[in-house]
Amino acid sequence: MFFVSSRYFKNTNMTFFTILILSTLAATVYTSGNYGDINKVPTTGASCATAKQDKLKVCGVEASKRLAQNDLGRINKYKSKILSVAKQKKIDPSIIAGIMSRESRGGSVLKNGWGDHNNGFGLMQVDKRYHKLKGTWNSETHIAQAVDIFISTYNQIKKKFPGQSNERIL
Repeated sequence: MFFVSSRYFKNTNMTFFTILILSTLAATVYTSGNYGDINKVPTTGASCATAKQDKLKVCGVEASKRLAQNDLGRINKYKSKILSVAKQKKIDPSIIAGIMSRESRGGSVLKNGWGDHNNGFGLMQVDKRYHKLKGTWNSETHIAQAVDIFISTYNQIKKKFPGQSNERIL
């Protein structure tokens, strides 16, 4: 679920999804913004529990590669919106795609735009209990709101741990 939570940023599954999901997008625009270079973030890959979402019998980096490949077609439908928001917010588009992949599998696990027991909304699962929802579940407005939440959380972590690199904060 996407809201201000340090739990979210400890999830290394999202990190590796991010690297793989938008390798094709990253080639068309800058690959880092004001919030670090996702390609410099070490990862152990997807947990076995995460891999089971796609009935995979592997874990770790190999599972992440397969999950990312499975999500790529769905995420690519939102490529122009991702790139637009990434440019506006000066953020690596791979971070946006990684959050989309991890939170909603590119929308495939949502029911009428909702997930997480009807608390998470949209591709990036903005939590209605903590945020006033903006836009439709798959709109650029929704993506921009979720990125603003990410940036706010990122800045809170950076303030709390000022000596950390951007990549460590990711």
